[in-house]
Amino acid sequence: MSLLPESVHHINLDGKDIYLVGTAHVSKESVNDVIATVEALHPGTICVELCEARYRTIMSRDSWKQMNIFRVIREKKALFLLAQLIMTSFYRRLGEQLSVQPGAEMVTAIQSAQKTGAELVLADRDVEITLKRVWGHLNLWNKLKMAGQLISSLLTTQKIDEDLIEEIKGQDQLEHLLEIFADTFPGIKERLIDERDIYLSQKIGKAPGDTVVAVVGAAHVPGIKRHIQKDIPLGPIMEIPPKSIIPSVAKWAIPTIIVALLVLGFLKGGSRQSIDSIYIWILVNGVLSAMGAAIALGHPLTILASFFAAPITSLNPMIASGWVSGLVQAKVKEPTVADLEDLPAAISSVKGFWINPASRILLVVVLANLGSALGTLIAGSWIAIKFF
Repeated sequence: MSLLPESVHHINLDGKDIYLVGTAHVSKESVNDVIATVEALHPGTICVELCEARYRTIMSRDSWKQMNIFRVIREKKALFLLAQLIMTSFYRRLGEQLSVQPGAEMVTAIQSAQKTGAELVLADRDVEITLKRVWGHLNLWNKLKMAGQLISSLLTTQKIDEDLIEEIKGQDQLEHLLEIFADTFPGIKERLIDERDIYLSQKIGKAPGDTVVAVVGAAHVPGIKRHIQKDIPLGPIMEIPPKSIIPSVAKWAIPTIIVALLVLGFLKGGSRQSIDSIYIWILVNGVLSAMGAAIALGHPLTILASFFAAPITSLNPMIASGWVSGLVQAKVKEPTVADLEDLPAAISSVKGFWINPASRILLVVVLANLGSALGTLIAGSWIAIKFF
C-alpha cells in the first residue's frame, strides 16, 4: 500500500497479511509510523515487541512503588535490578535529550489496540529467560568480566552526542545494554538477538486475524522475515541452561582450602603462623568489603557490618557479605514510598544512584560483594604463599 511509511514491510503468510513496522525506540518518527500504519490498515491484531514483564513496566510508570527491597536482596536479584536501573537511566537521559519517551512507539501501539478494539499480542520472549540464557552460557571468568564492566559503566558518565544517538536509534533498549559487550562475549548476539528473532517470528506468524500489524525494533525485521515462513519449535530457546558444576564446586572448595591451610599452618608453623593467617583473612576480607560499602555511601553500621560479615560469609557459600550489608542498610535507611516514586527521576544522573536510598542499597549489595570476592582472592593467595 503506497500510503504506508517506508519502515513498513509486508509479508503474506498463508493468506494472512502481516505488516512489520520497523521502529527506532527513541524516535518521534516511529511513533508517527505506528499511528499511520494502524489508521491505514485497521488491523484485527497488533503485536508488540514486549513480554509480560516489560509490558507491565512500560505501562505502569509507578511500578517502582511496589518494589520490596528486602525481597530483592533475599532473592539475589540486586545485580539484575541494578542493571535494569543503569539501562533505564541511560535511556531516560537520551529520551529527555530527544524530547521523546523511550518505548513511546510501543505505548502508542498498545493504545491503538485499546482504541480500535484490535487484539493485542505480546510477542517477545520473557526478559528473564533471555537474560538467564545470556548469563548461563558465559563461563565464570566472563561473568566476572561482564559484572565488572557493568559496574564501571555506572561509575563513568557517557556523553550522549549526536553520533551516539544515531547509533542507538535503531536498537532495542535491552539489546543495547548488552551489545556493548558483544565483541568481548560473542555468544551474546545469538541469545539476545538471533533467538528473539525466531521467537518474534513464530509469535507474529501465529497471531490471530487476517491483518496483523507487528511493531518491532528495526534490527529484528530481517531476522523475522527470514524465519516467519518456517515452523520452528520454541522449546529449545526457552530452556534455562543448567548451572555449571564448577561454580558450585568452587564455592565450597575455596573455603575448604582456606580452612585446611589454616589448620596445616598451625601444624607446620605453630600458633603464630595460624594466628597471622587468621589476621590476614579477617583484615583483607573485612577491609575490602567495608570499602565497597563505603564507596556506595553506606551507613556507618552498614560499613561495620560489612567488615565483620565478610570474613565469615566468605567461608560460608550459602551467605554473601553483600546480602548482610544490604539488609543492614535497608533496615537503618529503609526507602520510603516517596523514595521509590522518585527512583526513575533520581537515576537520571550518576549522582542520583548514590543519593536515592533504594538504589544506594543495591550499590551496597553489589560493591560489598565485589570487595569480599576480591578480599577472598587476595587473602587466600597471601595465606597460600605464606604456607608454601
